[in-house]
Amino acid sequence: MTNIAFIGLGTMGKPMALNLHKAGYSLVVYNRNPERAREFEGLASVQLASSPAEAARKADIVFTMLTDDTAVESVYLGEEGILSVCRETSGPRPRIVVDCSTIYPVTSQSLAKQLASLGVDMLDAPVTGSEPQAIEGVLTFIVGGKREAYEACVPLFDAMGKKAVYMGESGAGANAKLANNMLVAANLASLAESLMMVQRSGGDPELFLEVLAGGGGRSGMAEMKGPKILGRDFSAQFMTQLMFKDLKLAGRLAESLQVPVPMQASVQQIFQIACNSGWGAEDMSAIAKCYEAWTSTKIGKE
Repeated sequence: MTNIAFIGLGTMGKPMALNLHKAGYSLVVYNRNPERAREFEGLASVQLASSPAEAARKADIVFTMLTDDTAVESVYLGEEGILSVCRETSGPRPRIVVDCSTIYPVTSQSLAKQLASLGVDMLDAPVTGSEPQAIEGVLTFIVGGKREAYEACVPLFDAMGKKAVYMGESGAGANAKLANNMLVAANLASLAESLMMVQRSGGDPELFLEVLAGGGGRSGMAEMKGPKILGRDFSAQFMTQLMFKDLKLAGRLAESLQVPVPMQASVQQIFQIACNSGWGAEDMSAIAKCYEAWTSTKIGKE
């Protein structure tokens, strides 16, 4: 049986690790805040590690799911980081490391190059979906790196998701994830604008969601976030501040590629305003509050 380490037990990482456990894999888990690991105490075939190095030393394959580039670099390059184990000339070490975080592609490629020099393969494998999809095990993995490493990890992706798409060489998964999130954010902003237009015109926004479901305007954002907006449920499934972070990374990538992205720039400003207004820790559907503030109108029935 393959031994798996899972580092990062936050909103996404915890259910992903639990789904690996349910699939019968032996796990070693680590989280920078040890309270997040309490749920794993006492579970059969699960060990708690005190550092990323300890987790990596006990695993054949390591998964990481972390907040941003800074957190990833700390877990990989820190004194008790993953690379410290891979540099050891004797003793156990992982053969594949899979990062599911949404970070800048150059960061992924740099880490992959350092790991490759030590004989360890790395995949960048960010996911589409938020907390509900992670819990249900229906995420989609967007994967870059060596195909052989990808194929070795397919059973693990299957345990946590419904699909894994191999995009190409190192960084390809990270590139595609930023493009995906740029589109997601634009869809969400367009949904908020449309709902406000219907609301201000005296229409029923709930019926409008039915209209969207049956036509060309249908989207995952309308299905998942429309009811949250109308129900004023802004509990975080994917925080506004995290999408803002991803939009900034997407803008940086587009600039490096000399791709004009005027829509991305506009949507990034909306997310900036939402974060500045104190809604950064709420679900990204909270950007609808921007439109409510601008129009002095609440979306939804009284």
